[in-house]
Amino acid sequence: MGSVSLKIGDGTARFRRASFCSSAVNILMLFSVITTNLFALYAFTSSPKDHQAHLVHNPHKNISLISEHVSLILREIASSQKKLARMEKELLGYETMDISRPNIASELKLFLQHHQLPLGKDSRTGITEMVASVGHSCEKSPDLLSQYMVYKISGPCPDDWSLGQKLILRGCEPLPRRRCFAKSVPKVGLYRFPVSLWKPVSEKILTWSGLGCKNFECLNKKKLSRDCVGCFNITTGYETQKFVTVRGRNDFLIDDVLALASGGIRIGFDISGGSGTFAARMAERNVTVITNTLNVDAPFSEFIAARGLFPLYLSLDHRFPFYDNVFDLIHASSGLDGGDKPEKLEFLMFDIDRILRAGGLFWLDNFYCANDVKKTALTRLIERFGYKKLKWVVGEKVDTAGSGKSEVYLSAVLQKPARV
Repeated sequence: MGSVSLKIGDGTARFRRASFCSSAVNILMLFSVITTNLFALYAFTSSPKDHQAHLVHNPHKNISLISEHVSLILREIASSQKKLARMEKELLGYETMDISRPNIASELKLFLQHHQLPLGKDSRTGITEMVASVGHSCEKSPDLLSQYMVYKISGPCPDDWSLGQKLILRGCEPLPRRRCFAKSVPKVGLYRFPVSLWKPVSEKILTWSGLGCKNFECLNKKKLSRDCVGCFNITTGYETQKFVTVRGRNDFLIDDVLALASGGIRIGFDISGGSGTFAARMAERNVTVITNTLNVDAPFSEFIAARGLFPLYLSLDHRFPFYDNVFDLIHASSGLDGGDKPEKLEFLMFDIDRILRAGGLFWLDNFYCANDVKKTALTRLIERFGYKKLKWVVGEKVDTAGSGKSEVYLSAVLQKPARV
């Protein structure tokens, strides 16, 4: 049966006891097969000779005896299969969360309980009970999860968004719902759309708790990521020039990319979109773009929303909450990197392909290639999907905000083929 890999939470969750689980299951399966066969052999050969002669003269009793033996064997096999399934779930640890632990918060216990439908079985779905939706990897952080679920019912929620994000980054996604009121920050001074796209955002309407920086001046001095250096300066910085001017051969103009589309571009998805500038440029062209982001070291979600854009608070370890073949364009950059887990990037690429329509564009924008091995692996992965290469540029540029060394980047515009 080999080792067990499960794509949940932090990419691929590998269980250290997978080899032990496989061995135990194999041994139990072998034992079950041997014992059931021995039992069958015994059932058909252990009768005395005189009794066998008696059965020859009583064919109806003979058939009845055989039926009883067969039924008994089938029951033994079914029982063994149930035991195997139960053992495997217990060894792998993904069946459920143990809510009997003494340190589990009472609210978490209540949320995780199965609740019977008041009118019985639902005729449309066939379900008889409501089951809470909580990420499998939450089991790995029971203390943090219990801390997150401690609050006053119908009172204000604790100021613990950073705790919730810590759980999300550990694969505990989705988080359980809570019965408390989230802290409200007055959104004073918001501009009407589309003026809001390039107007400065007030620091007073953002949540700074749990962050190292407490203002934009601090944020704009930091390299938050390869794609976000000074990205909160949307009035005078380079952010105002992105996608409409080029600084190197790896930069594509947004109008040039849109001109490559067949059937037009109406809706798009930006993966790890920084402060939302790509979505802003697309909004100017009457294209609706959803920006995927988390508040890692900065209030990205609130900032994007203040610009009049749509932030999606979701980690890249989570399956995208969209139906198949719905987006005309997907834009991604170095935030797509799966680190040292190539299977994580592979799962992510298949999910991107799932939500992109046939003929839609996948814009890979300045993806950082740490070495030739990573560049080759990414190239081979992309080629597996059979996308048409409309643009493909591998070039170097200097990391001016970091090491100052020359780095290799890949930029590409790819068109998804129609598959049958």
